[in-house]
Amino acid sequence: MTPEKSTVLRDARRIVVKVGSSLVTNEGRGLDVQAIGEWCRQLSALVRDGRELIMVSSGAIAEGMKRLGWQHRPHALNELQAAAAVGQMGLAQMYETQLRHNGLGSAQVLLTHADLADRERYLNARSTLLTLLSHGVLPVINENDTVVNDEIKFGDNDTLGALVANLVEADALIILTDQKGLYSADPRLDPGATFVHTARAGDAQLEAMAGGAGSSIGKGGMITKILAAKRAAGSGASTVIAWGRERDVLLRLAQGEAIGTLLIAPTQKQQARKQWMADHLQLRGSISVDKGAVDKVRKEGKSLLPIGMVAVEGEFSRGEVIAILDPQGVEIARGLANYASAEARLICRKPSGEIESSLGYIAETEMVHRDNLVLSLIP
Repeated sequence: MTPEKSTVLRDARRIVVKVGSSLVTNEGRGLDVQAIGEWCRQLSALVRDGRELIMVSSGAIAEGMKRLGWQHRPHALNELQAAAAVGQMGLAQMYETQLRHNGLGSAQVLLTHADLADRERYLNARSTLLTLLSHGVLPVINENDTVVNDEIKFGDNDTLGALVANLVEADALIILTDQKGLYSADPRLDPGATFVHTARAGDAQLEAMAGGAGSSIGKGGMITKILAAKRAAGSGASTVIAWGRERDVLLRLAQGEAIGTLLIAPTQKQQARKQWMADHLQLRGSISVDKGAVDKVRKEGKSLLPIGMVAVEGEFSRGEVIAILDPQGVEIARGLANYASAEARLICRKPSGEIESSLGYIAETEMVHRDNLVLSLIP
């Protein structure tokens, strides 16, 4: 076992777990109560151990097909969306029942790619998930298949799992599938295929190794998992692809046991996020702050609070990127705004406890949270 293999998941505190349709529904025969119960038992044990867990579960369409009496996955979008609407009821109920049986609260969250592409909705989703985790509640996430079609066609929620890992800055993504992991070639066709125990996420050779279609129930396949690992690595999260019916798979992975294929993120989590913010976000406005706020942000690594703000320039919305300027007008940092420019002007110089009375609501206690802030290089 390599050092990475033993420590990546053992040290991971925030983990996203994704399970595919074929596992959740036992190859389309209906929700697998025993399998879901086993995962929920392990998830609950990990939460009691001090970890933060998020479940991304496929299976709504497959369960809907079963309830509607359909033997074959339909091709028409409206039928797929109808199946998702029917199946989502049973899927959410199953997780809620099994997690509650193990002493853990749960919450259903339906997301679309558009939710994570729009900066304001991105922050809203992030805040909701982090709040749930802080209260010891396990979010169960599924693609909102009744209103979108991207994941219905292509991803089987592998992409969504990676996007959620990016969203909450997870340490690791675990993709549970009906295969042991990644092979150098399809072992059903090539007897010389070798198992890939560890590799670097984003390695172009991995995509060449991965095959095409998944099962008749899901629409994933190994290639979507390889691409999901590449995407998750963008925010510093490593990915494990493992067989979901392996005994105590989640507990053993968390203890550092070598199960499945580990795709290691080449960049550390914090470094990856800061680089992403520095390179890819367009500046929309600025906020001038006093010396006290400069010290808090630059020297102590704290969030920017409204009480340290003295002026707001430009027009921006919640979730857009703003510069933070010192009293001399020099940019000391930039980050994602928790409030629009008009709201920011109303809460300047006010303590966080007065945000709600000033605006009529409170989204966050900070103007820019430290996790969404990157320091600028000052000559």
